[in-house]
Amino acid sequence: MNRYIKTALLAGAAWSALSSFAMAQDAAPQDGATTVDDVVVTARRRAEVLQDVPIAVTAIGAEALENRGTADITELARTTPSLTLNSARGSNSTLISFIRGVGQQDPLWGFDPGVGLYIDDVYVARPQAAVLDIFDVERIEVLRGPQGTLYGRNTIGGAIKYVTRRIGDESLISMKGAYGSYDQFDAIGTVSGPVSDTVGFSAGVARYLRDGYGTNRNTGTEHYNKDVTAARASVEWTPDDSLFFRLAGDYVKDSSNARHGHREFAPIPANEYDTFAGAGDKNEVETRGISLTGEWQANDWLTLKSVTAYRDGSTRGNIDFDNLPGPILDIPAQYDDDQLSQEFQALMEGDRWSGVAGVFFLDATASGAFDTVVGAFNLTTLTSGSVDTKSWSAFGDFSYDVTDQLSVSVGGRFTHDEKTGTVYRQQYLGIRSPYFGNSSAIPLLPVRTNYTDTKEFEEFTPRVSVTYEITPDLTTYASWGRGFKSGGFDMRGDAIAYPATVDGYDPETVETIELGMKGRLFNNFTFATAVFDSAYEDQQITTQYPSGATITSVVDNVGSSSIRGWEFEGQFRVTDNLVLNGMLSYIDAQFDEFLAYVPTLSGNTTCPTLPGCFIDVADQRDFQNTPEWTGAISGTYTHNFSDGSYLNFTPSAAYRGAYQQFEIAAPLLDQESYWMYDASAVWTSASDRWTVALNGKNLSDERYKTGGYNFPGVPTGNSIIAFYGAPRTYTFSVGVKF
Repeated sequence: MNRYIKTALLAGAAWSALSSFAMAQDAAPQDGATTVDDVVVTARRRAEVLQDVPIAVTAIGAEALENRGTADITELARTTPSLTLNSARGSNSTLISFIRGVGQQDPLWGFDPGVGLYIDDVYVARPQAAVLDIFDVERIEVLRGPQGTLYGRNTIGGAIKYVTRRIGDESLISMKGAYGSYDQFDAIGTVSGPVSDTVGFSAGVARYLRDGYGTNRNTGTEHYNKDVTAARASVEWTPDDSLFFRLAGDYVKDSSNARHGHREFAPIPANEYDTFAGAGDKNEVETRGISLTGEWQANDWLTLKSVTAYRDGSTRGNIDFDNLPGPILDIPAQYDDDQLSQEFQALMEGDRWSGVAGVFFLDATASGAFDTVVGAFNLTTLTSGSVDTKSWSAFGDFSYDVTDQLSVSVGGRFTHDEKTGTVYRQQYLGIRSPYFGNSSAIPLLPVRTNYTDTKEFEEFTPRVSVTYEITPDLTTYASWGRGFKSGGFDMRGDAIAYPATVDGYDPETVETIELGMKGRLFNNFTFATAVFDSAYEDQQITTQYPSGATITSVVDNVGSSSIRGWEFEGQFRVTDNLVLNGMLSYIDAQFDEFLAYVPTLSGNTTCPTLPGCFIDVADQRDFQNTPEWTGAISGTYTHNFSDGSYLNFTPSAAYRGAYQQFEIAAPLLDQESYWMYDASAVWTSASDRWTVALNGKNLSDERYKTGGYNFPGVPTGNSIIAFYGAPRTYTFSVGVKF
């Protein structure tokens, strides 16, 4: 009970103060007061006003994204509490996401993310090509905390929903062109509108080109460049008022050069975006998806919904771990994945109750291969394999209004996962294996790993919440819920160095209690705040370490941790022309137990068993990608011209506290706290036909690390490599609608 009491006490003072303000505002004069529009979200799979949703949700609409000049979803981390979004180390478009300390830095096939990504209602199982560029979007919702009931699969940290535009009643053609720093050139075109009384069509194409922020000093090739093509299309059919169908497809191709990072140990390139890498600059990522959504409003209280989707993708690239011309520690790699999913939902609404129930099925395969080339020993280790996942679940969530002010919600989800993993690991004498083009490589026996195994996992994840409406403009809630991520198999596992790898690893769970309040004060200030306390059990951690003449990996359930925090976000309309936005979050994440596998102590008194043992090192580990404090403040000032046109000016500042790249401190890689400053100016014509924008990002030219590799030592070339976020950039764009 201590955990619950502490959380309640943490919230108590703030709740009392805000409640007092709310009572006071009822007596305040309202004449002439400005108001903030209600925001509608689908966080609980049904349309609801944000104030009524007992979940910590940040919803950002298309207009706000445009005013801030948001380029892709990683920029949401600058304005959203407790959120980390980055491109993966060595990648341009693979997404690394953390919410409230829970996430995934390992994007290898077969290792599931801890934050679920959804394009509309379609779950995206793999992080490759998931750094989505912002175009033709209606809004983005970020749900914080475990979403194990309604979303289920791999949402123990939270979920990100990318909601595209529905087709309107009027035909619309829009075009946008942009030019910016480093010869950036973007071209986006969309068309949408009715084809007949019952059929609508939309399509959009985007082309993103940019020179590199740096140069590969070994090959002369651009480094950190961008070469991306993205497209979407949909057809909507509404035969009558009760039926709706939508067929949608999307495609992304990323041909940007391989990102090798920057050496943080001598020799060190002077420019943080330069490299000396010799592994190769070719890189290509391709992903595509198609979905069919059907809705039937059977009667006044029941709507039936079906979402059928298929997605697949491939990645071909090179990562140079040492960032030097020779093959000291090089990783050529390829990934492939496909997924078929089906979800049926029944959405129900009565006079005092509402809810959703359904079933979900996923059949997915993720596979790949990579070489670990250690040139000092003329040795290559080939790692290859696949994971087949079959998952089904049944879920429901229902709310009942006990009184006009008090509402209770109860939900649950039962999930069954079956995973079949195949792992193969073989060493060769030579630079690269036959799989990656060296037919003369000589296999060295014995085979390090060669097995196929199947494991099944089941979990019930309930959620309960109570919502109380203090006033019509202020709502408070308390919730308790569980999230679950199934276990699996370590695709890098070396059965000789770590025999237990063939047994795989177990599921992890997060249990969270949350107290929140959201609403409006004095008719011009909207806010949402929450305190949370999470118990993280059987946490899956990937640890890589040098082992002899190669790199070995261990994925294990290291133990348990406690994550507590507070979040606040608000909007204050100062005048009709000036709106201020802000957010602040605090996270205290501590390992209670961290059982690390220690092969280097084998045979001594500390670890007497061979080939190694587990030691609790919780006092020596910290959470990765989880700063204690994050914050942001921005303002949008609107100037209206006499001809009816208007200008929105939006300066912003975002703060991010210090954080580690890995659980083990790495002084050359860990990032100190920093501020990020942006500013955007968007002019819109009186007819809304023309827009002209100037966006400046990272105006102080802050050099901040977003990822890294840490393999010190002579055989690995002292491979301490950092990857950096974008430098200062400016973009000028012009858009037109017809």
